[in-house]
Parts: sequence; C-alpha cells; structure tokens
Amino acid sequence: MTAYDDDKPRPRGDLVIQIVPLPQDTNANGDVFAGWLVKQMDIAAATLAGRISQGRNATVAMDGMEFLSPLRVGSQVGCYCELVDIGRSSMKINVEVWTLDRTSQHPRKVTEGRFVYVAIDEHGRIREVPAQP
Repeated sequence: MTAYDDDKPRPRGDLVIQIVPLPQDTNANGDVFAGWLVKQMDIAAATLAGRISQGRNATVAMDGMEFLSPLRVGSQVGCYCELVDIGRSSMKINVEVWTLDRTSQHPRKVTEGRFVYVAIDEHGRIREVPAQP
C-alpha cells in the first residue's frame, strides 16, 4: 500500500470463501456469534492449507483475535487468506475478514487472526508439506 491509498485499506491475501450470516447465526441479542465467524475463518484457512499441503491438514493453533466492528445479519462476509510462513510440516496462514453491509458500498474489516496447520496423512500422522513452486 502506498501513501496515496492509505485512506482506502484493502484486504491482504486472496478471497477464499464468501458467506452471508443468517438470523440463526446470532445470539439472543441479534448479534452474529463470534464462534460462527471463527468457524468461517478456520474453514477458509484450512482450505488454503489443503491446497498448499495437497491433502489433509489439522488446525493446531490460533492466535488471539480482536473484533474491530460488529458483523450484521445479511452482510456479505469475505475471508481473505495469506500464507505467512511454511515449515517442514506446518503452515501459518493469516485470515482477514471483511464485510460489506447491505446498505453500504464500502467494505470494512471486521477481524483478523493467524491460524497454524500441520499436514497429516490418511492415518492422522504428521507429514511433510510438499515443496512449493
């Protein structure tokens, strides 16, 4: 990002999933559950980890998250993923969540988190991540 577009932040990474929260995804106050959002983030990051590892993987860690703004029912929610680091068998993936409310034309960042996965084989044992192109 350059100084010319600092006032127009954009997601880092690639859009992996997009979903719309529905009324059943809310708590008694009508707010979207944080757990629902973490689930979507885990699905998105696991999808990227699967592409990188070319097979099964398992979530082993999640860094703390801070919710920057509320998530509203009916908003378009996008999970953007970026590979941050790759080890012998592990992958660190940053996930940013951006939303576009039904009444807005400007997306806003809701949260971000870092997820760590390990590649596993068909028996659930850790395996090496294939060499990346």
